[in-house]
Amino acid sequence: MSSPVIKSMQTASDRGQLQIQIVSRIQNRPIRGAKISISYTGAPGQPLEQVQTNSSGQTEMLELAAPPVEYSLQPSVEQPYSEYNLNVEAEGYEPVEVSGSEILSGEISRQKIELRPLSDGAYEDVVIPDHTLFGDYPEKIPEEEVKPVNESGEIVLSRVVIPEYVVVHDGSPSDSTANNYYVRYRDYIKNVACSEIYATWPTETIKANVLAIMSFTLNRVYTEWYRNKGYDFTITSSTAFDHKWIYGRNIFDSISNIVDELFENYLSRPNVRQPILTQYCDGQKVTCPQWMSQWGSKYLGDQNYTAIEILRNYYGDSMYINSAEEISGIPASWPGYDLDIGASGVKVRQIQEQLNTIGEVYTEVPQGPVDGIYGERTKEAVRQFQSVFGLGQTGIVDYPTWYKIQEIYVGITRIAELY
Repeated sequence: MSSPVIKSMQTASDRGQLQIQIVSRIQNRPIRGAKISISYTGAPGQPLEQVQTNSSGQTEMLELAAPPVEYSLQPSVEQPYSEYNLNVEAEGYEPVEVSGSEILSGEISRQKIELRPLSDGAYEDVVIPDHTLFGDYPEKIPEEEVKPVNESGEIVLSRVVIPEYVVVHDGSPSDSTANNYYVRYRDYIKNVACSEIYATWPTETIKANVLAIMSFTLNRVYTEWYRNKGYDFTITSSTAFDHKWIYGRNIFDSISNIVDELFENYLSRPNVRQPILTQYCDGQKVTCPQWMSQWGSKYLGDQNYTAIEILRNYYGDSMYINSAEEISGIPASWPGYDLDIGASGVKVRQIQEQLNTIGEVYTEVPQGPVDGIYGERTKEAVRQFQSVFGLGQTGIVDYPTWYKIQEIYVGITRIAELY
């Protein structure tokens, strides 16, 4: 007999999409032929589907039941997302179970799962807890939005730099038992945004919240806030002190694409060098008159406010969007223009070399000439790269594609010393 959970989900008319990617924890390499069993979190013993990964370590795009989209567009006692369990097995690797991967109506979700090489047969569980807008979490302890700069040793960096990694302490600052995780900066921002706002919200609302998350994070980086207190991490996952980061959670495309577009940005005020510590609250369970309200920002987005108009509505008219001076951990910076048919030069040659290297691991990306000329073969390689990594398949190296190529190239050519 079907459980009540399965019966209720089977009658749900809305659907979301899920694609699962399985990679090795060592150098992020794709795992082909991994077997994945999918079930509702409320009925883990009753598999709905069983799928396998392709040469890029990915499954096909799966259509899964989700609650009505209206549940995520206004505060609701009903859970606005469905939750799925994913059991993964692959030859030569330890099995993994992910519990609580979220599906929202009409949204594409991507669940990346890292497998450890087989050693002692240990079984690793990844548990994704409630979204912060639905569950109960500690409210933010207020801080000044600009940190003092006249205290000895407080400021370490002389300019704003986008870090390659942040070190996330998965607990409150004083919890010495909590794990520290090295997380790529963009992945951290995507994770937090997916954990704290809904991917169904208006684009400008998502942009406003992403900018606030990035500015807050870069303030922690710029001021070396925790390291100057004797800790060995950049930021915590506690909502009382920072933002909610969830180990192993799924990422929604609508949020991921916005982070890729904006990730070099942060929020500034005139004559203040450091990024502003932009604090916010949900505006329903917790009110914060001096900060941005997440639900309030959603309603302003419904009224066609732009991201900067939403932010200024809460933080004042002196707030503006700034860009970092440097982005760490990439071989070369964005050329400042799209690369397409007819482009030539050292930047094209660099992309060709990097795509050929990536193609040795992700074999769906075809290899081509390294001649510095952007021809049809280069365009096809870019298009296939975009397909594998969930980008718009234009065949053009735009800003998000450029930095995604850099990220993947660095990931597969570097010895994974962080692990």
